[in-house]
Amino acid sequence: MKREIIITHDGSKTIHIPDLNENYHSGHGALQEAVHVFIENGLKSLESEHVSVFEMGFGTGLNAYLAMIFADESHKMIHYTGVEAFPLQTELISQLDYPELVNRKLESAFLKMHELEWGSAHQITRHFCFTKLHQKIEDFTPGKEAFDLVFYDAFGPRAQEEMWKTDILHKMWYLLKSGGVLVTYCARGQFRRDLISLGFEVDRLPGPPGKREMIRAVKR
Repeated sequence: MKREIIITHDGSKTIHIPDLNENYHSGHGALQEAVHVFIENGLKSLESEHVSVFEMGFGTGLNAYLAMIFADESHKMIHYTGVEAFPLQTELISQLDYPELVNRKLESAFLKMHELEWGSAHQITRHFCFTKLHQKIEDFTPGKEAFDLVFYDAFGPRAQEEMWKTDILHKMWYLLKSGGVLVTYCARGQFRRDLISLGFEVDRLPGPPGKREMIRAVKR
């Protein structure tokens, strides 16, 4: 499937898939969206000094990289697991220039995430332990109550409707600890109702630039 790099409105880059007419990150601002949804309303909302994060869709690694930077700056220990069915080539990743925009000090760590062996835990920095799984989410068997936080960053419902169905969301419920949090850029009504039906307490929060709302759901 063809992939091409585009520049988003905040000057950061993302990858566009012409066949799906879908971006890996928001065209209104890849970096702004990731920071707003996953860091400001995700990681920063948790008080624990040890946080386990599950990312639905590792993709470009931008969310994981921002989490690594947050761990480095806050001195919180983060255990990060990302699932990716269709890995991107390192050559393409290197052209995104995320370290140039965010944190050059950890540039080698950003590239390292994409080059590491799949299926094993790797201590990338003092405060960031990283595991990536090369498989479809449908084939992933989660541990019960293994994570504090879910970064739900699948392609949007228009492009990948199956990623927003209740069977997948039930896995997110199962793998989250009691009081655990799921954050996503998507605020579609049916998605919100499905989360509530599973037992999540759902808040619609102000979205990143270009999006009116986002969702933060807490397992009760």
